Amino acid sequence: MRKPSLADLEAFTVVATERSFRRAADLLGVSRSALSHRMRKLEEQVGLRLLNRTTRSVSPTDAGSRLLGRIGPVLRNLDSALDTLAVDRGSPSGVLRINADRGAARLMLRHIMPTYLERYPDVELDLVSEGRLVDIVDRGFDAGIRLAEAVPQDMIAVRISDDLRFLTVASPDYVSRFGKPVVPDDLLRHGCIRQRLPSGKRYRWEFEKHGQEIAIDPPGALTLNDNDLMIEAATRGLGIAYVPETAAHDSLAAGRLTAILEDWCPPSSGLMLYYPGHRHVPAALRALIDLLKEPDTKAALLSGPR
Repeated sequence: MRKPSLADLEAFTVVATERSFRRAADLLGVSRSALSHRMRKLEEQVGLRLLNRTTRSVSPTDAGSRLLGRIGPVLRNLDSALDTLAVDRGSPSGVLRINADRGAARLMLRHIMPTYLERYPDVELDLVSEGRLVDIVDRGFDAGIRLAEAVPQDMIAVRISDDLRFLTVASPDYVSRFGKPVVPDDLLRHGCIRQRLPSGKRYRWEFEKHGQEIAIDPPGALTLNDNDLMIEAATRGLGIAYVPETAAHDSLAAGRLTAILEDWCPPSSGLMLYYPGHRHVPAALRALIDLLKEPDTKAALLSGPR
């Protein structure tokens, strides 16, 4: 039997782990047809079927699962050895894949990525922004960035922002016409700009004061799914919006928006970069974590509007 190449074994582990030729092909940067042909050649070389294929899915056979269990640790150890060399020469390389929501992605682009990419030119950063929370391991990401409350418990997390606050805001014109709510229940008599979550559900506005917690599904004729759009709608007098204070900072400072119910809007948990603790940490990710912990970087992240 001719021994399979290391590249073919690595491709097999991606297919078997992702259980999808489409996702595996995207991660490997090849076409699905080329990857499928490659796997058939591998099966011919070892003389066994390694993958069960249907029109909708792919999964390892018993033999494939045994092979994956044996070569997975070997490939991870190889990656670890190569990453050690990368650290020794002071230049991490390869692709670093991060999943984040839009606000977190903007934060990274403004305060982190210019320094990171200048310092590590051999790293290719793949920063994917999406509203819905995903399984970063299942989707092939090295790390994710979310609010602390959304980070899975089995992940290692590194704080990258101060506590954040959601704030109700409206235009001065709206307030002059319809009045300013004093307590959260007053919102039930106003027109609000509601938010649609990636799951399809509407977001309930959460308030707290002196230990009293209130969650409201406010009335309103307009529902949006983007903070920037909600802020624009509020500045145009279309209703009251509930958005991150940092996102509304410029409009508040310019007087286009006014804060409402500030004493009912305490800070909540900040943003965390998180990654699986049971895996080897790639050199490119380790370099990012080290950068996040530098005093100058922390000061830039924890101060000022974002």
